[in-house]
Amino acid sequence: MASIIRLGARRAAPSLSRSFSVSAASRKDIIQDLYIGQLKSYKPAPQAKDAHTGLVRNYTAPKPPKPPALPTDLAGELSKFDAEEPVIGSTTTSTAAPTEGGESAEEFLTFLEQDLPKDEAHH
Repeated sequence: MASIIRLGARRAAPSLSRSFSVSAASRKDIIQDLYIGQLKSYKPAPQAKDAHTGLVRNYTAPKPPKPPALPTDLAGELSKFDAEEPVIGSTTTSTAAPTEGGESAEEFLTFLEQDLPKDEAHH
């Protein structure tokens, strides 16, 4: 008897699973069709052949550089260079010159080399 009730319940119960329709009419996307139709019918405005005039400058290649010219009297210039005395920079040292603080560099270095005062122990 229980099996008869189960068979009747199965036939009477609605199907709980969804069935999807795959027909061509339900798969159409109206928005997509409109968009593709607009893309296909788009025609850009033709541009004039001289539309770039005033916006683009004509290219002119830069002038090639001139090769360096050697002096005509190379031997004379070399002998003149050898005859000159070399200029040596000033050898005076500025260690004794006062700095921004008003003391010389030597005084500042001795100040830095001094020992730090020892902290007194607090009781």
